[in-house]
Amino acid sequence: MSSTDPGPLLGPADIRELAAALGVKPTKQRGQNFVIDANTVRRIVRTAAVRPEDRVVEVGPGLGSLTLALLEAAEHVTAVEIDDTLAAALPATIAARMPERAARFDLVHSDAMRVTELPGPAPTALVANLPYNVAVPVLLHMLETFPTIERTLVMVQAEVADRLAAPPGSKVYGVPSVKANWYAEVKRAGSIGRTVFWPAPNVDSGLVALVRRGEPVRTTATRREVFTVVDAAFAQRRKTLRAALSGWAGSAPAAEAALRAAGISPQARGEALTVEEFARIAENKGAAADGPAARPPSAADDQQTAENQ
Repeated sequence: MSSTDPGPLLGPADIRELAAALGVKPTKQRGQNFVIDANTVRRIVRTAAVRPEDRVVEVGPGLGSLTLALLEAAEHVTAVEIDDTLAAALPATIAARMPERAARFDLVHSDAMRVTELPGPAPTALVANLPYNVAVPVLLHMLETFPTIERTLVMVQAEVADRLAAPPGSKVYGVPSVKANWYAEVKRAGSIGRTVFWPAPNVDSGLVALVRRGEPVRTTATRREVFTVVDAAFAQRRKTLRAALSGWAGSAPAAEAALRAAGISPQARGEALTVEEFARIAENKGAAADGPAARPPSAADDQQTAENQ
């Protein structure tokens, strides 16, 4: 098959024909932008290094552009779709365009943030064109919920991609950067032009590759405890950690005590710290004076914190 031959994949005319038949109009509310270029979805699959033995989970498959390309390469694909119309239509699209692979496909009709289990064998990879308005919380939820996911490649808004892959000390390093690094090594893996989408978005897109850590962050603190510190540190990113963590610790002196016990300068700012250093701070809250405990973040909180950083 030539690189310009879409084969069983969906091209621009196929996408528009399917959408018209289903009465589907992409909505900004759900961040829907359908990929209409077969070469782009094959490039995503190549960049993701999908292997024949991989069991891939895809979030937000839409009309099935990327789904079909994943089925060409993987052992099994499970797609999670919240939209009623799209969820109902996707199995038929798979059966019509790739019948020999239909048995290797499962659909979960649900909000991805509510998914706690998937049918069939545990997933080994996450590959998705994530809806822009929920990209960070969905990514973090999937990595937390399915520890068998070893490799991830997601397409997100370019600005979000930069934040996810940012190193400590950079201008865009923030909550998404630290939380993603809790689970994985993160890097930018390319850019995607606007013209391969329908409708064309007003922003550029980027690919982000994540490889799960061989060993978790070494800490006695829980993920929630560490993420609570991260959220507090970046809620007022211009402030020193002594000031920014005063609410978390109960007072500024208590925050300073925890920071010094963790070996962190009270005058440092959150943008300079690694995830391991945030974990040390969380571990040493006991060094602080008694104060009101902060509410641990829920998975849904990640959307707001990501938008604010």
